[in-house]
Formats: sequence, structure tokens, C-alpha cells
Amino acid sequence: MKWRLLDLRTYNAYWNMAIDEAILEARIKNIVPNTFRIYRWNPSAVSIGRHQGMYDEVDIENCKKLHIDFVRRISGGGAVYHDYNGEITYSIVAKQSELPQDIDETFKILCRGIINTLGKFGLEAMHGKFHCPSIFVHNRKISGNAQARRRGVILQHGTILLDYNPELMYTVLKVKRPNMKSRLVKSVYQKVTTVKNEINQIPEIDQFKDSLIEGYEKAFNIKFSSPEELTPEEFNIAKELVETKYSTDEWNFKY
Repeated sequence: MKWRLLDLRTYNAYWNMAIDEAILEARIKNIVPNTFRIYRWNPSAVSIGRHQGMYDEVDIENCKKLHIDFVRRISGGGAVYHDYNGEITYSIVAKQSELPQDIDETFKILCRGIINTLGKFGLEAMHGKFHCPSIFVHNRKISGNAQARRRGVILQHGTILLDYNPELMYTVLKVKRPNMKSRLVKSVYQKVTTVKNEINQIPEIDQFKDSLIEGYEKAFNIKFSSPEELTPEEFNIAKELVETKYSTDEWNFKY
């Protein structure tokens, strides 16, 4: 099975989500093979799930003050704060016919590379017992993942936490009652972990990225060829999506 690798690149929130959808569209048209992509967010951003309300989930004014982007994904799941220095993000686009039809089983297969990667740093990671999209270390969440499915192709993207700042997280994510913020921050420390928490340091980004590539090579029993770039058609699709969808209030505030 041929796989394409798109090496680590950094984009803003609109471009990151547009590129993921552009790859999805290109795979539907059979222009490109199954694709594994790695990326970061600059500026840092909040993404919300497709069926969430931006005003319900995100403190827009604080985002603007702190120069933090906000965008709606085409995948499900909840609101996520993407810290430029605190996480690495991946996406996988693959034909659904090449994967199990059961959603939980698909998550297990497509998250196996994350488990392999964390193992390289001495961490025993595993799926949640009742929530396969999440990966846990010592019963604390370290990776969240979400899917979108369109015309026989799956897009899965997710994050791996290298470090976090719960105070900042709940400055840009909406807190329904101000007196709940300290309780929510405390809850993050109890329920969520990071690579830094577990090994007492943040790995170099390139080191972690290389380990992630190796982790997915092992998971898929493949060897990626040299990293490639977006095709001209993918770039043009992404550019149009940035301009007509992901940067627009009509999309981001549609619910």
C-alpha cells in the first residue's frame, strides 16, 4: 500500500484546516495516495468540532486580545486549544475500504502510531476503555483525535500534548461561570498529561516528529519515501477553502 508523507510544516488555523480538507478532496478524486501529514499552529489557535457553537465554546474577545486564531473543523469532537509550543498535530487521509468499517476499530488502527511513538519515550500509552479516539498514559489523556468521512475516504486528525498551560487554555475556552475556572484548571492537571510531565522535558520538535514518522511506519508496516509537498491542485483547493470557508464568519459561526 503506497503512502505519502507530508513533513512538518507550520500554518495558521485557516490553512491547517483547509489543507486537511484539500487532501481529503484530492484522495476522493484519486489524485493522491493515502497521506500522513504533520503540522503545527502559528499563531496558536482554538478549533471547535463541526457541530459546536463558536460563541458557546470560545471566548472570542480573549482570543483576539491574545492573537489566538479560532476555527471550525469538519470533524467531530470538542473544542481544543492548539498551543504552538505545546503540541504536535497530525492528519491521516485514507480510503475507507482499506480500513475496518467499525469506527472504534478505525481509531485504534489510525492511533497505533501515536502509541508506538510514545513508547519510544518510555511511555506506556493505551486507548481509553470507552473512548477510543483518546490516548491515555497512566489514565490521563495525552492525545485527542477526531474523524470526518466523505465519499469513501476518512480524514483523521489529532494532537499529541508535549506541554500545556491550563490557565491559558481556560482563558480562551469558554468558562460558563467565572468561579469555575480554578476548578476546571485543577481538573486538567488531574485528567490530562503531557510528554513533559511524564519524562520531565519537552523533546526537540524534530526529534519527536521523526519518532512520530517511525511510529507510523511501524503501525502501517511501511517505509515512507522522501517527504513530498502538496500537489498544485491541493494547494489551489486549500487556498480557495481558506478564502471562502475557513476564514469566514459564515463557516466559523454557523451554529
